[in-house]
Amino acid sequence: MEDLLEKYLCEHSEEEPLLLQQLRRETYVKFLNPRMVSGHLQGRILVMFCKMIQAKRVLELGTFTGYSTLCFAEGCGEDAEIHSIEHNDEFEDHHKDWFARSPYGHKIKMHYGDAKELIPRLEGDFDLIFLDHDKRQYKECYEMLLEKMHPGSFLLADNTLWNGKLFNDIAHNDSQSLSIAEFNDYLAKDSRVEKVMLPLRDGLTIVRKK
Repeated sequence: MEDLLEKYLCEHSEEEPLLLQQLRRETYVKFLNPRMVSGHLQGRILVMFCKMIQAKRVLELGTFTGYSTLCFAEGCGEDAEIHSIEHNDEFEDHHKDWFARSPYGHKIKMHYGDAKELIPRLEGDFDLIFLDHDKRQYKECYEMLLEKMHPGSFLLADNTLWNGKLFNDIAHNDSQSLSIAEFNDYLAKDSRVEKVMLPLRDGLTIVRKK
């Protein structure tokens, strides 16, 4: 039923651009854990979200193969900046190749290294932040990211349902599951922000700084 639902949703949403179709296919062929790629439906939501809030500065934590990065670049205006942090610098040549193929790639500025070290070095604040990297760093990075947000900024936290493991006391005793559960509980009680969790793919929590 879940696969049929996503198929129906995709068929009745904006088409996935050809370049992103090709990138998604390559991700599944060449890389481990290809399910981490945003994909058609979530990608179109990211594009729409950028257009809705007219984001000019976007920060992404967790580039992976660059699918969501290109979606942010597509959804933002010509003068926008998309900053993306990726821990694994082995992706650098891959990113350069795919971003060069896109008419939006010139908006993207890549940063390689540990997010906790790189976030404080970034100047200015951001209209939209996408949190999608090491789940064990979510809570710590969230506090750092709040300092990079102005009132009205949005943060999107991905994978907050964590494949349903959070509903099973036996299944969620690994470090990443425990960290996601802790982050979700912490965020739910945070009065500095408004938040809503959506059952999109593996869970997407929308956060707005007051």
